[in-house]
Amino acid sequence: MTEEQRKQSTPGDDEADAGKPPHLDESVRRVGKAGREVLGSGRDTGRALRKLVAADLALARGATGRALFWAAVGIIFGASAWLLVMGATVAVLQTAGLSWLASISIAAGISLAVTGLAAWRVFVFFEMAALKATRRQLARLGWFDDSEDDDEDGDPPVAASTAGTAPAASARNGSVAS
Repeated sequence: MTEEQRKQSTPGDDEADAGKPPHLDESVRRVGKAGREVLGSGRDTGRALRKLVAADLALARGATGRALFWAAVGIIFGASAWLLVMGATVAVLQTAGLSWLASISIAAGISLAVTGLAAWRVFVFFEMAALKATRRQLARLGWFDDSEDDDEDGDPPVAASTAGTAPAASARNGSVAS
């Protein structure tokens, strides 16, 4: 196209050129540029996520230390308060006419009951912390399976209902079928 023809072209001709697909080399450049932008965006997102996790772990680490400190303070003052309450209980029971042995036994019984309650609650909360739902979901995805840890010798579990494998299973275990 000459310079004169370009000047004489109408605006509709430019729109027709805009509708045509670009050359192959231009398409490859555009795709490459878009791929680099996506890769850069993913890299930036990964860096931001890594920084977020690092900051969150640092915050959790600091908070855990402070929580342990205050838990220790609470345990110390709680234990001393409990000892004072039990001492006062023994004194009240003794002045009420009970012997020292009976008063101390009642205070010890109360302490043992509260200790049993606390041990039961600890057991319940440790069971909740076992991440059972997460383990189930990971097992469904095939990423984590508890059944692999149960088998010590590495052999697959043998079903008792299959008639053909029962003698082989007993022979492996060293027992003789009679």
